[in-house]
Amino acid sequence: MYTLRSRVCDDPGYGHCFLNINKLKIAEAHFLQSYPDGFADAGLEKVGKRHRVDKMTVFAKKVLAKKEFDKPNALLENMVKLVSRSSMGSLFEKPKFRDMVNDLNSDDRVRLVASYKKLFHGNQKKGLTEVVEFLAERKMAKWSLVTIGLVYYRPQKEVFVKPTTAKNIVQKLELDLDYKPRPSWEFYEGYRKAILEMKSLVSPSLAPNNAALTGFLMMTL
Repeated sequence: MYTLRSRVCDDPGYGHCFLNINKLKIAEAHFLQSYPDGFADAGLEKVGKRHRVDKMTVFAKKVLAKKEFDKPNALLENMVKLVSRSSMGSLFEKPKFRDMVNDLNSDDRVRLVASYKKLFHGNQKKGLTEVVEFLAERKMAKWSLVTIGLVYYRPQKEVFVKPTTAKNIVQKLELDLDYKPRPSWEFYEGYRKAILEMKSLVSPSLAPNNAALTGFLMMTL
C-alpha cells in the first residue's frame, strides 16, 4: 500500500520532518470507532474530569500573565502549584520541583523568572534554552517541567512533551525528529509543528486542545 507522507517542517538546520498520514488516519478511525464523539463521548467523561484542562488553563492564564512576572516569588509559587495540580506531570518530579524552587536564593529566583518570561512572553527559543540550562544545573531538566506551563497557557498553540508518548509518536508516525531526554528548542519546535499538522488532518473532536490530541495518539498508537 502506498504510504502518504507529509512534510511538516523544513528548518534547514534540523533536517526534514515527515508524517505518515496513513498511520494517523488509521489511528483516528480506530479511536472514533470506540468513541464516535471523540473526547466529547460519554465513554471519556472520566478522562476529561481527571485532566481538567479547561480549569488548569484558566489558572495558567491568570498566574502566567505578563504582569505577573514582575513578582518573582509569587510567580514561582504559582508555577509550583501548576506543576503539582497537573494530571500530566510525573508524580516523582512534582515534589522535587517544589523543593528545588523552595531552596532557591533571591538571585536565582530572579534569574529563573526572567528566563520563564522569555519563554512565555518573549524570545521563546532563548527562554526555553535558558530554563533548560537552569534546571540542568540542578539535575531537573525534564521535558514535563519545561513544557507543562506552555500547554496550559496556550493550549491550542503549544504542546506538552511527555517522554514515553513523544518517543512513541516519533517512532510510529515516522517523524524525522531525534528525541533526547534533555529538552531542546530544536526538538520542541519540530514536534510542535508535527502535532499542529496532525491537528489539521483529524476530526476536531479528537483535538479540543493539543494535550487531548497527544492523548488520543497515546491511546491508539
